[in-house]
Amino acid sequence: MSAGKVTQEQQTTSEMLQPTPELMAELEEASQRLETATPEEIIRWGAERFGLKLTMGTAFGPEGCVILYLLSQIAPDTPVFNLDTGYQFQETLDVRDQIREKFGIDVELLKPEHTVEEYEQIHGGPLYKTNPTQCCFDRKIKVLKRGAAGKHAWISAIRRDQSEDRAKASIVGWDKKFGLVKINPLANQTKSWVWRMITEHGVPYNALHDQGYTSVGCWPCTRAVLAGEDERAGRWSGTAKTECGLHTMEDDSPNA
Repeated sequence: MSAGKVTQEQQTTSEMLQPTPELMAELEEASQRLETATPEEIIRWGAERFGLKLTMGTAFGPEGCVILYLLSQIAPDTPVFNLDTGYQFQETLDVRDQIREKFGIDVELLKPEHTVEEYEQIHGGPLYKTNPTQCCFDRKIKVLKRGAAGKHAWISAIRRDQSEDRAKASIVGWDKKFGLVKINPLANQTKSWVWRMITEHGVPYNALHDQGYTSVGCWPCTRAVLAGEDERAGRWSGTAKTECGLHTMEDDSPNA
C-alpha cells in the first residue's frame, strides 16, 4: 500500500473517540452531575455533546420505545438501529413500523453477515440450542461493532433495577467493549415509570407484553414469565445465561 492511501479500516479507526484521561474525567463529571437529571435532560446532554456522532440501539422493548418518543421530541435526527438477528418476533418488527408512523423515526435494521439459513447450515443446525453465547456474539455483538463505526456515543435503554449486572451502570461512561461513550438515560427509572410514560404519551409497544412477555429478545430464547418470576426470567430460560453481552461489563465473548 502506498504511503498516500488510507484504508477504510484506518479511516474508521481515526474517527473513533479515544478514552483519553481528559475524556474519562469529563464523563465522570457528567455522570455525577446527571445522576439526578431527568431522562430528557440526559438525552439532551448527549445530543448536544455528540451531535450526529450519537446513535441509539433498540430492541423495541418498552424502555427503548419511550426513549424513541423522547428522541422524537429532543433530537429526532439521531441515527437509531436495531440488531436484526433474523430470529426476532414479528410483533417486534411491527413496533418498528408503528414508531416510524407515529414519531417519524426510521430505525435501521442492521443484519449479520449470514442469513439464518446460511448460519444454521454453517453450524449444522440452530446454534442457539447448543451455544447461545456464540449465537449472540455473531448475530448481535459483531453487528453492533460494525454499526458503531464512526460513532462516538450510543444510548441504551437499560435500567439499574433490571439485573445485578445492570445495577452497576453509570448514567454516562466509557464502553470499552465497543469503544464508545455509553449513555443510560433510564438507569434510575423504574418499570412503573416506563409504563406510565407509555400510557400518558400513547407510545407504541410490543404486543407480546400483553401476553406475559416482560422482556422480549429472539423468539427461540424468549418465553412468557410466570407469576412471581423476575421480569427477565423468560430470557434463556433453563440456562445460566442472563445477558446477550451488549450490556455486560466484562468480556464475555465465546473465546474469552
